[in-house]
Amino acid sequence: MTAILHQRAIIDRRDLQAKLDAAAAKGVPTRETLSAALKAALAAGRQEIRYRFDDKGSGTQAVHELSFLMDQLIRLAYDFTLQHVYPLANPTAGERMSIVAVGGYGRGELAPYSDIDLLFLLPYKATPHTEQVVEYLLYALWDLGLKVGQSTRSIKETIAQAKSDLTIRTAILEARYLWGDRELFDEMKAAFDSDIVKGNAAQYVDEKLKERDERHRRLGDSRYLVEPNVKEGKGGLRDLHTLFWIAKFAYRVDDMSKLVELDVFSADEATRFAHAQNFLWTVRCHLHFLTERAEDRLTFDLQSEIARRMGYTDHAGSRGVERFMKHYFLIAKDVGDLTRIFCALLEHEHKAKPLLSWRPWSREQKLDGFVVVDDRLDVPDDNAFRDDPVNFVRLFHVAEEHGLDVHPRALRVITQSLKLIDAELRADPEANRLFLEILTSRKTPEIALRRLNEAGVFGRFVPDFGRVVAQMQYDMYHIYTVDEHTIFAIGILSQIEKGTLKAELPLATSIAPSIFSRRALYLATLCHDIAKGRGGDHSVLGEEVAQKLGPRLGLTGEETETVAWLVRWHLLMSATAFKRDIDDPQTIKDFVDRVQSPERLKLLLVLTVVDIRAVGPNVWNGWKATLLRELYQRAFDLMSGGLVEEAQSQRAAEAQEAVKALLRDFSPAEVDSFVAKGYPFYWLSFDPEAMARHARLIRDAERSGRPVTVETRVDAGRAVTEITVYTADHAGLFSRIAGALAVAGANIVDAKILTMQNGMALDTFWVQAPSGGAFDEAPKLARLGPLIEDVLNGTVKPHIELAKKPAFPGRTREFAVPPRVIVNNTASRTHTVIEVNGRDRPGLLFEVTRALTGLNLQIASAKISTYGEKVVDVFYVKDLFGHKIEQENRLKDIREGLAATLNDGDAQERAASSPTVAAE
Repeated sequence: MTAILHQRAIIDRRDLQAKLDAAAAKGVPTRETLSAALKAALAAGRQEIRYRFDDKGSGTQAVHELSFLMDQLIRLAYDFTLQHVYPLANPTAGERMSIVAVGGYGRGELAPYSDIDLLFLLPYKATPHTEQVVEYLLYALWDLGLKVGQSTRSIKETIAQAKSDLTIRTAILEARYLWGDRELFDEMKAAFDSDIVKGNAAQYVDEKLKERDERHRRLGDSRYLVEPNVKEGKGGLRDLHTLFWIAKFAYRVDDMSKLVELDVFSADEATRFAHAQNFLWTVRCHLHFLTERAEDRLTFDLQSEIARRMGYTDHAGSRGVERFMKHYFLIAKDVGDLTRIFCALLEHEHKAKPLLSWRPWSREQKLDGFVVVDDRLDVPDDNAFRDDPVNFVRLFHVAEEHGLDVHPRALRVITQSLKLIDAELRADPEANRLFLEILTSRKTPEIALRRLNEAGVFGRFVPDFGRVVAQMQYDMYHIYTVDEHTIFAIGILSQIEKGTLKAELPLATSIAPSIFSRRALYLATLCHDIAKGRGGDHSVLGEEVAQKLGPRLGLTGEETETVAWLVRWHLLMSATAFKRDIDDPQTIKDFVDRVQSPERLKLLLVLTVVDIRAVGPNVWNGWKATLLRELYQRAFDLMSGGLVEEAQSQRAAEAQEAVKALLRDFSPAEVDSFVAKGYPFYWLSFDPEAMARHARLIRDAERSGRPVTVETRVDAGRAVTEITVYTADHAGLFSRIAGALAVAGANIVDAKILTMQNGMALDTFWVQAPSGGAFDEAPKLARLGPLIEDVLNGTVKPHIELAKKPAFPGRTREFAVPPRVIVNNTASRTHTVIEVNGRDRPGLLFEVTRALTGLNLQIASAKISTYGEKVVDVFYVKDLFGHKIEQENRLKDIREGLAATLNDGDAQERAASSPTVAAE
């Protein structure tokens, strides 16, 4: 345990004991007397520890000091109770008691706001006296505001429960004598050692690793989550604790440094363990001190402040918080390396011993210049990489080819030899061939690439990739670091090829077998984000990387050109599908002009899918799938001549006939009435089934005479809820409906605004719940129609209701999104396209659409996208006369008016940046 310096500056137990004794001597001692003294000592001690922590920044020191402070307080409380409250002149053997610190507190580590875990150990069953003492002690500790996890058990009960419960077994493994009867504690530890530990290490290790794996699965199963859990997450403190528990159980050590003496860890690995532990403890202490609670999740709103407190400053092209988080992820990677090395070596170390005989002894087998030991691929000696550096790649190639894991001894040798990966190896044709085969393997490329990355080989062999290892994408949209996202994407691409994601990604799965440029697609997936964090457009910079990497890995000139094009335009398809009206022929024409060939279209579709799918859970959904599928199909049809030169009037007539066939319950007059209401554009904007629903909605509205008719339809397949509103058209209708939906908590993802020939508006909105799925909760859905009606008739004022919500909720406050307004008059032949970018907040769409109405603009359709904290809203608009807006003074008014709207809200939140406006 770390030495506690100047202990009496934290707490002087003897002095406090004397004061308590003096107070008790003056009269009947009360719990208030004890609590007041302990509370003052606790506050003063914490203040001193906080001062030291802020000055030195050592988490390891702080948690040991906090544990020391708590030890003294509990000892004082116990002595006061026995001496002044429940004194016992001649205690019997059954009235002995030992106070034992267990769990993390037993290890002598206590985070600022962690629970205090205590075991009140008895020789037999509790006596009335011991019950009184325990109760009094607990109340005294609760008076201090402490959270106490406690149990009162005899030695026999403790051993019995430890046998049956892994959590209790681990807690007792870390048990530390705190106060009371020392012999009783020693007796319990001896029984635990003989009855629980001896001969049971294999079972304990196996159970503990299964527990760890389950914890990882529960928390995302990645150490590269951008809001990691410092305590429980993969690569966090709990993983280090797991190593400690296993070492203590298997080797009977109390200090990880002693594993060096046992040749289990090298001196360097023991240093890495201590460094990782101190870093993680420091971060966790900052979390607790900042939030004043037991907060272990490193959320966006805390990362910047902790980075500043730990000395990470902004540099040119690099923010301090990004550098801090990169360091965090590299530490998490170290924890993973140490875990893998230790656990596997532990298994191997004891194969010839009774302690851990998990599997029968297996002889070494030779395989392609390596050896197979315990189903893991190992190097024959420590000079394997020095003698032939190609082995850095060959080892992982052979492992992937034969479905083997890499032996931790080989990983240890790799770690010690990484400097041998140099320009000469990177230029070696054989090494590059092997790497490309790993990347494009039809087996499990994701696993092999992740092993390469964890070992540190990937980033050195491909230095451009090394620049994004542990690179955080500092936004609320991306869930993983850049390297982890990329490897996930390659894994998803492999699954698409195998057909295992057919139910979720049917289009990409059906396309994959017909792709000719398979190697180009895999390399493009590797390179699509490889230039992030360089201060420029990562698509353009990534294109340059691809042009150099393709020839190096042995791709042909044509393949390299394809890779470079895919990297340059890998965002094109999602931008077109999610930000443009794909019912507008100009949108499809512009997209096809850029893509040019069906092969590139296929490649781009699959790359787009794997990119979105690899961002994180719940990002991919049926709505996005629908938009991409429709864009793909229309582009493919145009490339194939299917939509070329087809007259709009002919297509409209065909649509009308298709709708009529679905309206068999309509009279001829009713059919003619409905057909007469639609402008030509209407018939090209919806599928026949949707238009048939419109026909019935309009007929019902006219029969009932209702001024407002609202229809909701949950489309589970596309993960959206379709809301159709039929009412008299008037200026600001879109804005008011958007306000109603914002009040209801529905997020608009798409909208189509139409005025029929009878002057009535037929507006369709596609909305989702905040979680990303369809807005389908029955109570909220039932309230939606009446709420829209209340807003339209003026009973409910959206701006008043939305003002009650915080302008920038939750973690969104931490992100600066420069407001941006782009006006585009070339994206559509018939409409001016306005793109608005800004930081998300409740009611933003309502405010923007109200501003558009105030600018005398008619909104024909809208595409609404949210990327974490950032919104990208696109509107197709005309002026009041039905024309595009082309006068420069009007365009200037639009830019400035929308910029002002984006800047409304909390001035402090938006002070840093002024709006950027642009025209295309």
